[in-house]
Amino acid sequence: MTTTTWHRSHILSLADFTPAEYNTILQTAASFREVLSRRTKKVPALQGQVVANLFFESSTRTRSSFELAAKRLSADTLNFTPGTSSLTKGETILDTAKTYLAMGADMMVIRHREAGVPQAIALELDRLRSRVGVLNAGDGQHEHPSQALLDLFTICSLLDTDRPRLELLAGKKIAIVGDILHSRVARSNIWSLTASGAEVHLAAPPTLLPKLFAEYSHSSGQPNQKLFIHWQLEPALVNADFVMTLRLQKERMTQHLLPSLREYHRLFGITRDRLRLCQPEVKLLHPGPVNRGVEISSDLMDDPQFSLISQQVTSGVAVRMALLYLMGGGKA
Repeated sequence: MTTTTWHRSHILSLADFTPAEYNTILQTAASFREVLSRRTKKVPALQGQVVANLFFESSTRTRSSFELAAKRLSADTLNFTPGTSSLTKGETILDTAKTYLAMGADMMVIRHREAGVPQAIALELDRLRSRVGVLNAGDGQHEHPSQALLDLFTICSLLDTDRPRLELLAGKKIAIVGDILHSRVARSNIWSLTASGAEVHLAAPPTLLPKLFAEYSHSSGQPNQKLFIHWQLEPALVNADFVMTLRLQKERMTQHLLPSLREYHRLFGITRDRLRLCQPEVKLLHPGPVNRGVEISSDLMDDPQFSLISQQVTSGVAVRMALLYLMGGGKA
């Protein structure tokens, strides 16, 4: 590992991450990936610290990944389930967080269906001068930083297993296809991938890719020439090096935004025929869960020649170990 010191108390968004911070996470995750390949997959890096997983929204991959990451670092974990908590008796979210603070939590991993909840908890903990770090595990239609970071790690590790780093993506074309309107994963990936110098092409029907996404093409008030919007699939796929498909989040759709799932797959589903538009060595990603036969054909999802979906899940543990380690006071 390098000797760069980590300065962030919280990880709530990737909008203001620097290239040095991305590389610190990538290099630290690579070290923990090596740990996970050993027979003994545990290190005492966070021994004595407590990680509270406060998931106010259902999750399989993210929650399990954070819990396993904390345990691999020898931290103690507290897991929150809203259905059996005091929230059902009228307790507020902030009071719930303060309860875990009183129990001695050193870090809180927060997931909520409403945007801004992790930020609100972080502000309250800062007001109390608690020094407890908050990690956003997905909030509404805002961001999902750890998912974007594991996507970044998966891609960079494919390009250089030993030294994954941001600059490997400079000049690469990456297509993000699907329900971008409701996707916090897409929003975080836009920040990380454009920061790498990659060309990011968003593709979806107009109802799932509104013009408001043009705001992401002006980071810090400066035009971002690496972000492109398409309301047809083919231009986004031409010569693409990577294709990231997104789940249709039907549970968040309050209006009739699509004619049918069959029609969506006909126009925007990723199939073998459509991959012929891409680079010969194109790879597919999906944050999961996948609607098989809708966002991506089932045979492609299971084809190791193209699919990086399993690698994404594996990368998630190493990346989340890196995030907890850095927030817990470790040095990269």
